[in-house]
Parts: sequence; C-alpha cells; structure tokens
Amino acid sequence: MNPYLKELQPYPFTKLHALLADCAPPPGKSSIALSIGEPQHAAPDIVKEALAGSLELLANYPKTAGLPELRTAIATWLKGRFNLHNIEADGQVLPVSGTREALFAFAQATVSPGALVFSPNPFYQIYEGAALLAGATPRFLNCTESSGQLPDFSGVTEEEWQRCELLYLCSPGNPTGAVMPIQQMQDLIRTAREYDFIIASDECYSEIYFDEDNPPPGLLGACAAMGDSDYRNCVVFHSLSKRSNLPGLRSGFVAGDAAILDDFLLYRTYHGCAMPPPSQVASVAAWSDEAHVRENRARYREKFDAVLDVLAGHLDVDRPQAGFYLWPRTPVADTEFARLLYEREHVTVLPGRYLARDSAGLNPGENRVRIALVAELAQCVEAAQRIVAALAAI
Repeated sequence: MNPYLKELQPYPFTKLHALLADCAPPPGKSSIALSIGEPQHAAPDIVKEALAGSLELLANYPKTAGLPELRTAIATWLKGRFNLHNIEADGQVLPVSGTREALFAFAQATVSPGALVFSPNPFYQIYEGAALLAGATPRFLNCTESSGQLPDFSGVTEEEWQRCELLYLCSPGNPTGAVMPIQQMQDLIRTAREYDFIIASDECYSEIYFDEDNPPPGLLGACAAMGDSDYRNCVVFHSLSKRSNLPGLRSGFVAGDAAILDDFLLYRTYHGCAMPPPSQVASVAAWSDEAHVRENRARYREKFDAVLDVLAGHLDVDRPQAGFYLWPRTPVADTEFARLLYEREHVTVLPGRYLARDSAGLNPGENRVRIALVAELAQCVEAAQRIVAALAAI
C-alpha cells in the first residue's frame, strides 16, 4: 500500500462518531444534525428538468474537457460575477466532478515530493490529505481572532516561501466564514509570482452572503483588478453544491492560468473523472440562472437572523461574513460541549479541534464548534432553543 496512507488522520465525522459512540440521546427528542455542511434546500426545478431531458446522453462517453456549452456558461458567469475583463472558455475553464475531487487531484498533478503545501488552519481536510498523498508537507497557517479568522502569514520564513509549491486558500472560509479582502489576495498573487508557487482558491461558499450589494471578492477578480487576464499562478475552484443546493450532482469547475489547466487536463484524462453528460447539461442550466441563487441566500439570511436572535446573550457567537456556518466559542471544551448537546438535546455539532491541527503552539479550533445552518428554518430555530437549554445546565 501507499506508505503515505499511514499519515492520514481519520475524517472529522469519523472522529465525531467515535466521540458520541457511548452517548445516548434523550428519548422523545428528534435528531437535529448541524454537523455536516450538506445543503437541505430543494434543488432548482430548472436543473432537474434539464437533467431529466438529457438522459439519452448516458449513451455517450463524456469528454474530460467538458461540453463547450458548459465551459461557455461558466466563463459567462465568471465574467459577470467577478468583473473579469476576459476569460477564455477554451483553455481557462475546466469542468470537474465537484470541488472535493478536484482539490484533491490538483495537488497530485502540481506538487513534487518534499514540497511545502500551505493551508489555512482550521481547514477542509481534503487540503491536508491531498498534500500528504502527494508526498508533500502541509504547513498550517492559523486563523484566529487576532488575524481576523484569516490565515496568518506573518510567521512564514523566506525558506518556507521558497519551498512552497501550492497554497490552498478558502474564502469565504470553512468553518469561519471569514472573507479575504481583495488587497490581501493581490499581495498573495505578487508573492506567488515572486516565489513561483500556485494559489488554489477554494471559493465554493462565495455565493452565500448577506449583503446583495457586497458579494465576496474572488482570486480571479483580484487578478482582473490588477489589469491581468492571464491569471498567472492562480486557479479558483467553484461548485454547484452550496450555490445551487446540488451536492449530489457532483458538479464544479476549475478556472484560471491556462498553462496550469492544460497540464491538469492531461492528468485528468488519465484520472478518468469526467462529469457525466446529463450532469453537464444540468450544470449549464444552473450556472445560467441567478434567481434560485438569490432565493437561496434569502433563506440563509432568514435562518441566521432567527438563530442568532435566540442565541444572543447565551452563546459567544458572531454572524459570519459569508457561508452557512456558525463558529461559536464554547463555555467548556468543544468535545465536551458536543457530547452535552447530543446527550441532553439530540443536537449534533462538530468539535472545532477536529477541523484543525496543532500549529505554532495552539489548535485554533479548540473550544469552538462548527454549526451548519443547513436544515429548514423551523429546525434551526428549535436547535438554537435546545442549545440555550443545554447551556443552562452548564
């Protein structure tokens, strides 16, 4: 077996299952699961209709580069959403089978053994696993209150910058919801070009935000604001899972530097992970419509307003800048708090330490939990009320 497999930690939900294995939820209380970021809103009708109307394409092998119509729809969306001067549908856009698959595969195609791969901390565990299985070493950058819940680059040494080959960003952040300002993105772009590493920006939460007039910036938009349309050293990852409530479609894309994507396309040709043709047709419909996305944001705003109103004065929690997670401090250890909520109220949340690693003398996830407001409004409000009841017992 690949010896790097021994370096992988159990996935956060495996750790959560072990943590709760000896806990018994109270009888008579229904389960409310807020631990997994799986959208529960209905899939858009236009996407379901497009999928159902293209099932005859199951008789065809998919092309790894995707349908021209899909690449064009993505390029059009990118230009409008991030104010890009231009992006070429042929060469700068590559459809993928969801960002999870692509974020993992990207490191296998771009990183050499012994390199450093930078990652935010806490983080999406795929970044760590991708680095380890590529034979690289993860370098975790703590996201704390003092850094605005954004990666802290202040401790990175000259030697580490020289060894870095890949930098994973996540903005809006998972689990913090923090949004990186465009000026900081531009500073990182300049650094990437100076030291010749790639920035892989995971932007799958970019379409869930609270102010319709102030959407989160993106890495390609930061390039465009610098007068740049070749996006050198920069790639972004987007998904329909959160934006359009389509996690089961497994549809996303990578876009940016054409030279990087050309090599990534070669890798993916061998990887054999092309998106099925009906899913590609359905994806065209999703990327071409914004009405369902605005409606989705409105539903999340309503949930955040209601839940934060219930939790006010009881739990140390702030509204995030974007995304659908709360990242509160806990009055006791995060693992103890998760067990308490499950045993007393049958509410499941994810301990923050499971989403982070010890770095620079601390684990920035300790004494926090991730709460995913993905359930329907009434369930989210009931969960908040149960959390308040559990807090009264501490």
